[in-house]
Amino acid sequence: MSKGRSGAADNGPAGYEWEYARKKDDRTKWEKIKQGIWNPEKHQFLGRTAKSWGGIITFYLIFYVVLAVFFAICMKIWMGAIDDRYPTWQLEESIIGTNPGMGFRPLPSSADEGSLIWYQAKNKTNIDSWVNNINKFLTKYNNSEKLPQQGHNQIICHYDRPPQPNKVCAVDINSKAWGPCVEKENYGFTSSSPCIFLKLNRIYGWVPEYYNDTKNLPSEMPESLVNHIKSINDTNELNTIWVSCYGEGPADRENLGPIQYYPRQGFPGYFYPYKNVEGYLSPLVAIHLQRPALHSLINIECRAWAKNVLYKRSLHNREGSVHFELMID
Repeated sequence: MSKGRSGAADNGPAGYEWEYARKKDDRTKWEKIKQGIWNPEKHQFLGRTAKSWGGIITFYLIFYVVLAVFFAICMKIWMGAIDDRYPTWQLEESIIGTNPGMGFRPLPSSADEGSLIWYQAKNKTNIDSWVNNINKFLTKYNNSEKLPQQGHNQIICHYDRPPQPNKVCAVDINSKAWGPCVEKENYGFTSSSPCIFLKLNRIYGWVPEYYNDTKNLPSEMPESLVNHIKSINDTNELNTIWVSCYGEGPADRENLGPIQYYPRQGFPGYFYPYKNVEGYLSPLVAIHLQRPALHSLINIECRAWAKNVLYKRSLHNREGSVHFELMID
């Protein structure tokens, strides 16, 4: 039995173990890097020949082209199944559901301020910031050119004159019906009697169920609203989503003072259902806080009244109403 130079046993022809002499690599690190990038002896770039690189590039080019075509076909089929005006999932089947939320304007400019409307009655800069905030919100109401079709499909509606197909009701935000809640009056901010605008969130196809029977009004409805509903002679006007605002606590109610609603105390029913027609503008209600107490934080809640507007008052999950605070110094 013999051993190779490495000391391994020779177990026959199949068991020979050879030791190969290797040439010492005297290249510097920089030479190794250069040769790794381009090897002139083997004509390799980054370890591959031109033929090898060509094959890889061709493969991935075809792969991504096919992938892009497949994605484009899927998007075409998917987009073809979607109607720009008609949502696939509606009402109970949608994420939004059937209970419209309620919002207010102007909103505080900073999220840190939450829902607080605070300003100094003698600070013009303060007042201008809130007025500009409202003007920005009312841009499409004031300038029909900002709307699709430049508002050409808007018409004047009334309770006995609902909108025609493919038409929408105009909201004349500058008419006398809005009282002091117009831009030329600075929405009442300069007189320490600000106007706050209310709106309902849009839900496609939602039809309100009105409290239009004066003998069948909910017991929790404020007496002032009950009396207002009973004072209406035109039965068509009872088809309204009513609105009531009040201070949340005893001190808030005392500090809030009287409230006036413009142009009426609710959202007219002829604006519903919302069908995503171009140029549609949500109806608004402006509440004019006529004599709120100064230097006091006032918590205010506004509630929408319809049989299918569910009310839930919670700090984390408020439904059918909106909360905001007012403080004038």
